[in-house]
Amino acid sequence: MSKIDELTERAEKARDKKAAYGPDVPLERYTSRAPTHKKVQTLKMLPSNYQNESLSVGVDAAETERSGSFFQLDTSVVYSQATAQNLELLSITEALDKYDGLKEYWWKAVAVDADKYTAEAALDFSNGYFIRAKAGAKIIMPLQACMFLAQESLSQNVHNVIIAEEGSELHIISGCRTSSDVTQGIHIGVSEFYIKEGAKLSFTMIHNWGPEVAVRPRSGAFVEQDATFISNYVCMKPVRSLQMYPIIRCVGPRATALSYSLLYATDGSHMDVGARVIMDAEDCKSDVVSRAITNGGEIISRGNITGLHSDVKGHLECRGLILGDHGRMLAVPELDGAVPGVDMSHEAAVGKIAEEEINYLMTRGLDEDEATSAIVRGFLDVEIKGMPPALQEEMRRAVHTTERLGL
Repeated sequence: MSKIDELTERAEKARDKKAAYGPDVPLERYTSRAPTHKKVQTLKMLPSNYQNESLSVGVDAAETERSGSFFQLDTSVVYSQATAQNLELLSITEALDKYDGLKEYWWKAVAVDADKYTAEAALDFSNGYFIRAKAGAKIIMPLQACMFLAQESLSQNVHNVIIAEEGSELHIISGCRTSSDVTQGIHIGVSEFYIKEGAKLSFTMIHNWGPEVAVRPRSGAFVEQDATFISNYVCMKPVRSLQMYPIIRCVGPRATALSYSLLYATDGSHMDVGARVIMDAEDCKSDVVSRAITNGGEIISRGNITGLHSDVKGHLECRGLILGDHGRMLAVPELDGAVPGVDMSHEAAVGKIAEEEINYLMTRGLDEDEATSAIVRGFLDVEIKGMPPALQEEMRRAVHTTERLGL
């Protein structure tokens, strides 16, 4: 049996396998078929409303201070262009053809039969991207990639492969959203990350989904010796159902994994978001940090750090705020030490804004709403280790949309 046949067989068997976490989504509600969209020569040739909506998730049609851009509209890759040297950016279908099926990477960091969503992405996938920073490349300006849903009731099933070769540095903004006139759909995104020896990769997801959209990212990463992987997730807008639990494996000595999540759940939203880091080599380090706010929605904030080798260090932090008169916040921190010598810690806290903080700011001239917004922005303003200032500013800009959330 060929490798392709084996993967297909495993996916077929998992088609009805429910995910371990989160509400089940009936995939038969959606279609994976969409009209083919024509390629554009520049992102400025996209419809103006798509340009404006994409800007809200960090994707700039002007492409200023960007090392490359990728734009997928429904199932069609309409733009893909790298401008930095030693940076390769292709649609995943082009990469599979060019590199003989990407045998070294395809379905290695994520199990094809993990659940029915990975199975769907394997059996009926609609493109995705391939990004490779070549060995030694230092690409400081971020590459931007957008997955955009413009068709009603579409199942956008994508598979992405990202490789930071030995000694390289790469930063990516992944901005995903639905068009404002789309009421429902589902996004299934498989992303595989391979951070080679001495490389550094930061991947910042800024997402803006519709109030009736379901989202099922499925991600995995391998971090090799002396390499660093930074994963950031920002979701400040309504979404019907979001469930993601990436697994990051530190497989080389002195590998570092940092995961940060910033979440805001409105009434009717269900978010089940977390990360797991497995440290399986000496002197590995990891941080898993979550800041979550519910204003009527439900948030489950998960985190797991597993130490399989001595002399590893990890810290897990889950903090949540409950605004308004209802909403639910559940923090699930887990530490799993399997050998002597591990150094792992966690802290979790869920509460409300203290009245004295609001009163203090009101004495400084703010009204109650302005004081609440200022406290929320401060709560979400997390300084991320190793992030370039420009990319940190993109995250702050996304977080500051809370000023318009009616807090």
